[in-house]
Amino acid sequence: MKEVRPTSGRVLSALFSILGDISGIRFLDMFAGTGRVGLEAMSRGAECVFVEGVRERAESIRKSAGDSVVLALDVRRAVSWLVKREHKFGVIFADPPYNSGWCESLPALHDLEKLFDDDCIFIVEHSVREEINPGKFAITSQRDYGETRLTFMEAVKVDKQTQG
Repeated sequence: MKEVRPTSGRVLSALFSILGDISGIRFLDMFAGTGRVGLEAMSRGAECVFVEGVRERAESIRKSAGDSVVLALDVRRAVSWLVKREHKFGVIFADPPYNSGWCESLPALHDLEKLFDDDCIFIVEHSVREEINPGKFAITSQRDYGETRLTFMEAVKVDKQTQG
């Protein structure tokens, strides 16, 4: 089992400072690890769903997350599960293992955009040494905190008048 790398206090503080008031928002914590980010979102009034592929970690999150949904699934399977049940989120946060290739493939996940509520913010925490491929999303900002980068993205809005 790979070592978990919890989001640092500095990055956590910056993230929630940037997000502002998230009370009432549906928050998805992908690659949840210890659940620290999602639990912080809950403490600020968000409704959180956790995705953690390592069963032992998911069980640990369940003990702390009350009646929140905690999926012990691979991220690809979790996205499919959530889409089938028509879940939508105002904030999607992903903290995949660094240098694992997820910065290339995460934005291209099949149906990920179907989880986006109107004006959803998609945030990926990654190493400053990894470039992110935004795919079908637009990068709105990137913030660096030492070796950690937060990349903020949103779904690209398609103007129906310019289509076809």
